[in-house]
Amino acid sequence: MTTTPMIITLSTTAADARWGEKATLTSNDNGMTIHLNGGDVLTTIQRAARKIDGQGIRHVSLQGDWDLEKSWAFWQGYRGPKGERKVEWAALSEEDRAEFDRRLKIIDWVRDTINLPAEELSPEQLAQRAVDLLCGVAGEKASYRITKGEDLRLQGYSGLHTVGRGSTRSPALLALDYNPTGDEKAPVFACLVGKGITFDTGGYSLKPSGSMDSMKSDMGGAATLTGALALAIDRGLDKRVKLYLCCADNMVSGNAFRLGDIIRYRNGKSVEVMNTDAEGRLVLADGLIDASEQNPQLMIDAATLTGAAKTALGNDYHALFSFDDALAQSLLESAASENEPFWRLPLAEFHRGYLPSNFADLNNIAAPSHTAGASTAAAFLSHFVKHYQQGWLHIDCSATYRKGAVEQWSAGATGLGVRTVANLLLK
Repeated sequence: MTTTPMIITLSTTAADARWGEKATLTSNDNGMTIHLNGGDVLTTIQRAARKIDGQGIRHVSLQGDWDLEKSWAFWQGYRGPKGERKVEWAALSEEDRAEFDRRLKIIDWVRDTINLPAEELSPEQLAQRAVDLLCGVAGEKASYRITKGEDLRLQGYSGLHTVGRGSTRSPALLALDYNPTGDEKAPVFACLVGKGITFDTGGYSLKPSGSMDSMKSDMGGAATLTGALALAIDRGLDKRVKLYLCCADNMVSGNAFRLGDIIRYRNGKSVEVMNTDAEGRLVLADGLIDASEQNPQLMIDAATLTGAAKTALGNDYHALFSFDDALAQSLLESAASENEPFWRLPLAEFHRGYLPSNFADLNNIAAPSHTAGASTAAAFLSHFVKHYQQGWLHIDCSATYRKGAVEQWSAGATGLGVRTVANLLLK
């Protein structure tokens, strides 16, 4: 059945007083108008689009003065996890239309992947979905291997194997090499390491139901970095980049890891497990070891790692950690240019000493007297980065997923962070 689209226009004129003070959305016989009367224009458009979707309007036509960023802001608010939406977009230049289409393809892939039920996304399936997206964009310039199950243990990926062994679905490590030069000896410019926990029960440190119901999204870091690399490639990335996705379920079973277990890593570090719900850092450690061996100029890891970061920043900002001030500033500049929200939180040398263990080199959680949970988690990861003081960024993905709809976003994944990392890779 065909439908007549609702016409959506923009206006810099304030709404008539009968709509209420500072109204941003009005309607008449000709359609609906978004009023850009003060405040942040893109935020106003995104919130108005969310209201339009909330009214059950599923077919719209954007007419008038819509540029790339305004059109994208509309889609970010209008898009939802249920049902289909049809948009007749306003005309854009050829260059802007190409950028818009690549965002639609890649960032929507990220949001759709994060929103998938865990039943439909095993660790191996997550790795394969990433391969399909990246090989579709990069073609023969990308090569990869997926290591899974018992092979992980045999090859020394002890963190990933330990966390994932409690599930009937095997853990998997994706190592993908984007090498546009074709030269096997070409230096690696950047390594990306993503946390891909496809469902997180907390293990024997079991989460309450209210904290577990959104844990299908605990692979948001892996999806975000996959999308970022795909977007950078589609924008013309000509440098060699390697992607490592550390994928596993964190489940409870007779074979699951326990508190007091000690994990011994390939870089010589031993870690005592004192909380099985701090599993993301245990799988990322394996990826960071591999990434460090490539001696890249830039290392970025991304993970839905701590509740502490979300307590500090809510769902509104991604948390950024780094010992490299210049690099952190460069990412924040990329975020500003892409209209994405990042906020830097503290990470200092003394945080690295907040993880004492009586039986191993490190504890996987901070001592009870140290409450900076997001900073100590970042500090833990630094022990697995060879040159952690330069060239390394850690992103705690607080803004990846929303359990319920808000003024700007539907429930579910946001896709935030993809554009920022892609921008940084292209600098």
